[in-house]
Amino acid sequence: MISKKKNVIVIPARYASTRLPGKPLVEIKGKPLIQWVFENAMKSQLKDEIYIATDDKRIMERARAFGAEVIMTSKDYSSGTERIYEALKEKEADIIVNVQGDEPFIRYDMIDALFLEMKKKRIYMATLCCKINDMSEVDDPNTVKVVLNKKGYALYFSRSPIPYFRNNSHTKKKLVYKHIGVYGYTKDFLKKYINMKRSFLEEAESLEQLRVLENGYKIKVLITEYDGFGIDTKDDLLKAEKYLEER
Repeated sequence: MISKKKNVIVIPARYASTRLPGKPLVEIKGKPLIQWVFENAMKSQLKDEIYIATDDKRIMERARAFGAEVIMTSKDYSSGTERIYEALKEKEADIIVNVQGDEPFIRYDMIDALFLEMKKKRIYMATLCCKINDMSEVDDPNTVKVVLNKKGYALYFSRSPIPYFRNNSHTKKKLVYKHIGVYGYTKDFLKKYINMKRSFLEEAESLEQLRVLENGYKIKVLITEYDGFGIDTKDDLLKAEKYLEER
């Protein structure tokens, strides 16, 4: 009999955000950002466990107040993936989905699509993207872009516009894909990732997923429809308030 793989969601949350200090506790419509993320992730039909992994007692206290199970971690991490490894290294988990703590509008079906993809053979890491509809995001360094090969694997992620359209075709720019900050990995691959040194490209772009590509591994990228966005700046908070008012 084949044993069922254990699906775990982890939401990494750190207080010391450079662009928006205390970001997980910043309120949107009277609710902290981290709670929006947690409540949407809780709707997953395929999860077995869900945790918030944080380095800050203020986040821990607020998260426990709205019913989340919290794991405290060290402050000495450069990425959410490293924080997740510490949180889960002593826990049972086969497939892990990392839901970034600044994605308040993430949908449960997007999370479950990753769980399903990760059950396939030879898939050890996967993530999500969607077409960019707002052309201002193409040149926005806060919006991470991704280009794919014909088999749906990432060729590169960048804060710069990729691909670069030499003839500045507005129509072609509609083919640009935005990366969505949700990752799936096997626990075995997560351990491999932790043992890789920070890479040149990762440090240049400040994008943790580039460590994987630079070390010769593949990342499967699922294309989904998504009209939400991550929170990186005060302007994003205002945008989120307006977004909720219009829904």
